[in-house]
Amino acid sequence: MFHKILIANRGEIACRVIDTARRLGVATVAVYSDADADARHVAMADEAVHIGGPAPADSYLRGAAIIAAAQATGAQGIHPGYGFLSENPDFVEAVEAAGLAFIGPSARAIRAMGLKDAAKVLMEKAGVPVVPGYHGADQDPAHLAAEAAKVGYPVLIKAVAGGGGKGMRKVLAPKDFADALESACGEARTAFGNEAVLIEKFVEKPRHIEVQVFGDGTDAVHLFERDCSLQRRHQKVIEEAPAPGMTEEMRAAMGAAAVRAAEAIGYSGAGTIEFIVDASEGLRADRFWFMEMNTRLQVEHPVTEAITGVDLVEWQLRVASGEALPARQEDLSITGHAFEARLYAEDVPAGFLPATGTLSHLEFAPNCRADTGVRAGDTISPWYDPMIAKIVTHGPNRGAALQQMTRALAETRVAGSVTNLAFLGALTRHAGFAAGDVDTGLIERDLQDLIAEPDMGVATQAAAVLAAAGLWAAAGPLAGFTLWAPLPRRILLRRGEDEITAFLSVTGPDAARIVLDGAEVVAERRGGGWWLDGAKAPALVEAGGQIHVFAAGATASFAPVDPLARGTQAGAGGDITLSPMPGLVKAVFVTAGQAVAQGDRLAVLEAMKMEHTLTAGRDGVVAEVLAVAGAQVEAGAALVRLEAEE
Repeated sequence: MFHKILIANRGEIACRVIDTARRLGVATVAVYSDADADARHVAMADEAVHIGGPAPADSYLRGAAIIAAAQATGAQGIHPGYGFLSENPDFVEAVEAAGLAFIGPSARAIRAMGLKDAAKVLMEKAGVPVVPGYHGADQDPAHLAAEAAKVGYPVLIKAVAGGGGKGMRKVLAPKDFADALESACGEARTAFGNEAVLIEKFVEKPRHIEVQVFGDGTDAVHLFERDCSLQRRHQKVIEEAPAPGMTEEMRAAMGAAAVRAAEAIGYSGAGTIEFIVDASEGLRADRFWFMEMNTRLQVEHPVTEAITGVDLVEWQLRVASGEALPARQEDLSITGHAFEARLYAEDVPAGFLPATGTLSHLEFAPNCRADTGVRAGDTISPWYDPMIAKIVTHGPNRGAALQQMTRALAETRVAGSVTNLAFLGALTRHAGFAAGDVDTGLIERDLQDLIAEPDMGVATQAAAVLAAAGLWAAAGPLAGFTLWAPLPRRILLRRGEDEITAFLSVTGPDAARIVLDGAEVVAERRGGGWWLDGAKAPALVEAGGQIHVFAAGATASFAPVDPLARGTQAGAGGDITLSPMPGLVKAVFVTAGQAVAQGDRLAVLEAMKMEHTLTAGRDGVVAEVLAVAGAQVEAGAALVRLEAEE
């Protein structure tokens, strides 16, 4: 076993590798860019080496700098994680030339599977079923059109060097082929510097089922299958293992094909054989075909670990250090079912656009495994993938594991960035997905329902009102608000572009009444927490100057508005400054006819034992001063009026 390894990656996978290495007593070296100086993986590692600027090309893709860091720190091997240099055969050769071990497959194996067309030819020779299609070198458009006709429409045009859906086009009829081919080639040329394509039969009800394999360079085993059909624009969203509806006959056939594929290239380490499956008539042993091989550890490997009890990173370290395969095929079995949901900082309603932000709060449910590379206080950087965490649940069967996932997502609390958390929760509650009726088109078909903003209810706003009033954490201050009758207090909150007005009346030492848009909520403090209309109040945190309420599997963020320290825009489009609550006018600073600018002081109001300055909401001229110093005014009383804007 190694004494020390370097991890040529960042984020959650770097942290994941460090966890296993630490358990095995192996020291770890992290590398980091300018943007990751304070990152979680840097804090976890035993040593850390700076390798460049924030852009991947200036840091995590600098193979020479990474190898130099390994040599300088005395690391014996380099674990590439996934992404970046993990499937770069030139990097593998450079690592080995430097006298270090590459914790992964050989450069020869990576090259063998690097181009989809060459890989399919190789798999055919190994007896692995491949999708009917054309994978040849003749890229003449007329020839490709003729091959598409032989395959039969609909067909799929795919870039041979592609990934992530780039350079891929579905073609329904011969008349559309030429335009689709031109578009696919152009996109492939831009994305990969290689415009060559292949033609495949389009599968009408496709499922993406992959098999985890592990080899030692000579022999290989499979660790069963994962279903990755729940995808958005060819990007995986929720994965599970084993595949729903899988038969023992088909599992045996797919597993044997995957092992043949791995052994055909002398594969060493963890890899994944991806198959496309025609599920139009259920899962059948004659309806699966090889798509590609990922010559690295997969993002979704935790679900395989959950059902097999195998630590795949440990296996990687053991085999790369010279040990034989840790288990035989007959030693491996499936226990229960597992799901993995990918939690991202992304704006779902805006088209799943990546988002940034500083995580003011991050908390995971106690009943799940959460692989993460960030902590509360960390910033989601624009330089890298915006993944926050992979949330994994395991249960005795699919229904139990899915129910645990639904709850784990509902109890995951993130503040400081928009996320896809509510979208993930909606997927787990989707009737078709719950029934195991999945295919790669499920999300697109039901997208509008899945991205609809959840109804968080009036209790969400009521909880924020209690926090804004300073009453959330303790009941002590309540007594001060009660005289002979409940005294309404006006609370203003802002959520996005919307302003929310509420009136809070304390009705007892542990009770209050909140009026929101005509609805009344009764709040009671019991057992150290708040109950709203007889139900337990949603959880919340106050961080980053905002109140973040967690309900319905989503986060609602409210900014308290101090009505006494801002220019009010109420009345006549901002012409009139109102008193937002009962108080004493301590001073008035303007007179009729006086010109004021936005933000200028107009008056000082004393309320709740505090003095607050009211300011002008816009530039203008004072038309009328409606209050004098020393006057007691009610909430909503007009204090200063500006002349109407022309």
